[in-house]
Amino acid sequence: MTKKLFFMAIIGLVPFSAAAEGLDTGDTSWLLTSTALVLFMTLPGLALFYAGLVRSKNAVSVLMQCFTIACIVSIAWVVYGYSLAFKGDGALIGDFSALFLSGIGRESLSGSIPESVFIMFQMTFAIITPALVVGAFAERMKFGAMCLFSLLWFTFVYLPATHMVWGGGFLGNLCWSPSCGSGLGPKKRFSRLSYATT
Repeated sequence: MTKKLFFMAIIGLVPFSAAAEGLDTGDTSWLLTSTALVLFMTLPGLALFYAGLVRSKNAVSVLMQCFTIACIVSIAWVVYGYSLAFKGDGALIGDFSALFLSGIGRESLSGSIPESVFIMFQMTFAIITPALVVGAFAERMKFGAMCLFSLLWFTFVYLPATHMVWGGGFLGNLCWSPSCGSGLGPKKRFSRLSYATT
């Protein structure tokens, strides 16, 4: 009896109209699995890794830094991060059209997956990116300064970079194939330039 009730509750959560329009359950399940894997890379993976690199008296501090970054960035992502990274068509940054995830419901799709799954997947990368920086200042920065730095770095570095590359900004719209103009694509030009300067 409980299995039937559980199954009916799960079926009630699936938006059937979205399923008819192009929701791919395979893509959705893979993205949910990937979301869990990336989150496990941060908590506990990265947190325990950095805690093992510092002196034993600072191990708990590094664990708390990684956990706090996950909390701060998760809240900032829901409030304004997703909107600035993936909404709007600005060249450098998005807009505030999805502030507090407004306008995103159960029926919203991003490609062939629910937009809520896409938001959660991208949030895990927004979490792990500033958490990677913890290793650079472990044992050297106060807790409050780390929180402020992480939030500012997320806002002024991560969000514009994400929008410019994946959110419809100018880097994502560049032609990266050799067939654009000169026959020597931007990747090759950049590679040759960086090789020449070293």
